[in-house]
Amino acid sequence: MIKPTSVIVHTQPSDIAKIGVILAIRYSPAFTIVDISHNIAPFNYPQTAYICRSAFKNFPDYTYHIILVNLFEKKPEQLLLAFHNNQYYICADNGLLNMILEGKPEMVMGVPLDRGASKNTIYCTSVMGKVINQLAQGESIQNIGTPDINYTEKNHLRPLLDNNWIEGQIIFIDNFENVIVNITREQFEEQRRGRSFRIVFKRDEMIDRISETYADVHPGEKLALFNSAGYLEIAINKGNAAGLFGLKGFSEKASKAEGISQNQLFYQTVRVFFE
Repeated sequence: MIKPTSVIVHTQPSDIAKIGVILAIRYSPAFTIVDISHNIAPFNYPQTAYICRSAFKNFPDYTYHIILVNLFEKKPEQLLLAFHNNQYYICADNGLLNMILEGKPEMVMGVPLDRGASKNTIYCTSVMGKVINQLAQGESIQNIGTPDINYTEKNHLRPLLDNNWIEGQIIFIDNFENVIVNITREQFEEQRRGRSFRIVFKRDEMIDRISETYADVHPGEKLALFNSAGYLEIAINKGNAAGLFGLKGFSEKASKAEGISQNQLFYQTVRVFFE
């Protein structure tokens, strides 16, 4: 049986080294490597969580997901190995796991790192590769790590709710400059309760209906739809919404220019009024 393995990393020069170590598992014919992304913005956890969540749900059961984002938020003492909804996850102990899953995993184990080892990227990724090989060879997850461990937890980014409105944050802008907001279709409909609505964003732009496709409006016109991941998207048919409307999510370059600490994330917001 072929076991898919997904890899997601953020862009930096050592990525080649990371993938080189992970691909050590390629010698087993049981694995198929799927390299998801190298374009994760550094330190942008909401963006990472959104991309991972959107991609991982399309993989078959018992896929191994390797998440190489911000391995060194703190001095690493352990890696996390989790099992949730019939999927395996291995990542740094940095809070990202809970954000991706939007809650606690069904099972999480701590994979201890050798105290005498130089805990650099190559070492950490080699441990990840070893863990995946153990699982693929039939080793029980309970025998690989330490159960009932303390680990870093961070809350996923939630929209703000009121009786007559819901406000979301821009969590991702894709290559076409479509703007993704952290409001799901389920949250929208639950808050809407059958009422009419206005989606309002920067420069007092307004949209009052949900489209099914980009082609529902004429080229150059703005629209709102729920994308394949189920999140609210602001777009322009054959245009770039983010650039035209001045919408943007977190930018490391912008935060430096504005004198903002890198560990602070600021997002433009989109508010939906119900009437």
